[in-house]
Amino acid sequence: MKDIHSREFDVRPADLARLAAFGRDHSLRVYLQPQGPDSVAPLEPAEPPPLSYRLPEFDVTLHFRPTDFIQVNAEINRRMVAQAVALLDPQPDERVVDLFCGLGNFTLPLARRAARVTGVEAERRLVLRARDNAVRNGIGNAEFRQADLYDEAQARDFWSAIAFDKLFIDPPRSGAMEVLKHLPAAGPRRLVYVSCNPATLARDSEYLVNSRGYRMTLIGVMDMFPHTNHVESIAVFEPARSR
Repeated sequence: MKDIHSREFDVRPADLARLAAFGRDHSLRVYLQPQGPDSVAPLEPAEPPPLSYRLPEFDVTLHFRPTDFIQVNAEINRRMVAQAVALLDPQPDERVVDLFCGLGNFTLPLARRAARVTGVEAERRLVLRARDNAVRNGIGNAEFRQADLYDEAQARDFWSAIAFDKLFIDPPRSGAMEVLKHLPAAGPRRLVYVSCNPATLARDSEYLVNSRGYRMTLIGVMDMFPHTNHVESIAVFEPARSR
C-alpha cells in the first residue's frame, strides 16, 4: 500500500488534513487514487474496517472494496433486490442461475429462498469476493463461477453443464443479447431481467418474445439515479406456452 504522504499523491499535507477532517465530520471513508485502480489507499486510518452494506430482509451483509462495482443508491438497491426476488419467486426445490452476479448482490438473497443458486461473473476478483460473502453469511447453497458468457465457447460449455429452473440477469449497459442466444432450447420457466439501459432491454426483449417464445408479463422502472435521465428497469418473462 502506498504512503498517502508520498509525492505520488501530489497533494499538500494541509489538504490531506482537510480531507481527513471532512471524512470524520460527515462519517465518510475517504480513499485516494493517485494512479490506476491498484493505487487506491485509505486516507485514514491506514487499515480501516471493511466496507459493507446490508440487505436486512434477507439477513445478508456484503463486503466490498472501493474499486468494486456496487449500486450507488443503497435504499433503492435494497428495495430492488427484494422486488427482484419476489418476482422471480424461487421455490425451496428450484435451482436458479444469476448472470453478471458481481459480488453477490442478488445471488445471496436468492439463495435464502431457492434450493441452489449459481452466480456467474467474468471478473475473477468479484467471484472471489462473492464466495467470501457467501461464507461470511453462512450461505452454503450458492456457488460462484468465473465465465465470460459473451464468449461463444465459454457460453456453450457453461449452458451444456448446468441444470436450472429460473434465470436472473443484471447485465451491463451493453445488454445480454449474446448470452440469451446461447440459452438452452428448453430455457427457464421464468426470467427476471434488471437493466440500466432501456434501449438494450428493448432489443433483448424483442429477441426473447419473437425468437425464443417468451412473453413479457411485467415491466417497471426504479429511480436509481434521481435528477438524471437514467433509470433502472425490471422485466419478467415467462414461456408463451407451458413447457
